[in-house]
Amino acid sequence: MKGLLRIGSVRGVAVQAHWSVPLIMLLFAYGLAGRTLPAYAPGWAPVVYAVAGVVGALLLLASLVVHEAAHALTARRAGIPVRDVTLWALGGMTRMDRPTTARAAFAVAVSGPLASLLLGGATIAGAVGVHAALGWRMPVAMLGWLGGMNVLLGVFNLLPATPLDGGRVLQAVLWWRTRDRERAQRAAGRSGQVIGMVLAVLGWLTFARGVSGGLWLMVIGMFVAVTAGAERRWAERRWAQLSMAVRGLRVTQAMTSPVVTGPEWLTVDRFLADVAAQTRLSVLALVDFEGRPSGVVQLRRLAAVPSGRQQALRVRDLATPLSSCTLAAPDELLTAVLERLGSGGGLPILVMDGGRLGGIVTAHDIQRLYQRNPAGQGGAAPPGGGGGNGPRVDP
Repeated sequence: MKGLLRIGSVRGVAVQAHWSVPLIMLLFAYGLAGRTLPAYAPGWAPVVYAVAGVVGALLLLASLVVHEAAHALTARRAGIPVRDVTLWALGGMTRMDRPTTARAAFAVAVSGPLASLLLGGATIAGAVGVHAALGWRMPVAMLGWLGGMNVLLGVFNLLPATPLDGGRVLQAVLWWRTRDRERAQRAAGRSGQVIGMVLAVLGWLTFARGVSGGLWLMVIGMFVAVTAGAERRWAERRWAQLSMAVRGLRVTQAMTSPVVTGPEWLTVDRFLADVAAQTRLSVLALVDFEGRPSGVVQLRRLAAVPSGRQQALRVRDLATPLSSCTLAAPDELLTAVLERLGSGGGLPILVMDGGRLGGIVTAHDIQRLYQRNPAGQGGAAPPGGGGGNGPRVDP
């Protein structure tokens, strides 16, 4: 996205604003100073309303940062790399890698609306307290408006429509229930298309009746419908191209062998120093005390652990257990294994040969095959950039 200005950072995550943010904040300030505050707290000078309107708009901007920061910090806690947070006219977007589990996807998606609802509730409670204790109508009106906007933001974002947070929540729940991430993404996309069109129609009908806010609802509805449709088409096209790229190949032709393994009982700091430092791989298989495979761990999850906790956490605490991994035989068709990825937990694929770990197929291995075959080129990233669950757009 062009026209970005860095405005700060939250615990190391850069926060930037699109050029459209000052314009939308000016509209909010104008509405607050011109209608909301004079209606509840009449009798003040125009300059007082203007200053209060600007303050209210800035507090709303800070509320959007809190919403997106909740996404970003929850993702980092789950070991998901976060690139930045961007505010723009229709809300905000947090750029991050795709969550590796349905549980992590759910936690990241729901954190933003929960933060907005909590902030809204606290602000409304503050307005009630100020009214009861001091009776100052101007700050009561501003706090009440700010609290209502945060509650609206939280509730609206929980609609089950991609790319809203509620659509990501729906996708995570369907992913958990069906064990099929791509199917869940397509279902969330269809839901987003339907709900987006419903919002657009309601907005048009409201606008036709003379309510100017209906135009804003129509724009958001169209944005939701178009973005959801684009994500759904990307997911379908990506799967079709990937199937063609690996058609006819056996698992053994894609796997990395021999497998680099590490002890599951090591602490994170020891594992990073003694095992991870000796390899350039991003995913390592783990073995138990008897040398049997017990799961896999992504090194980025270990690196995301704060240094103060690395000596207390065991690697197995951050690993995907063997029971949740996708297992395959060396001579299986790769397309057949990819079709059941959901039921086994997704990539990487552990290749078992006679009860022992013979190899591993990572996302990098699949991407290598995908890029090698001309039939699989194109569509490498969903609309908006990054993985299908990566960017989050929160109107």
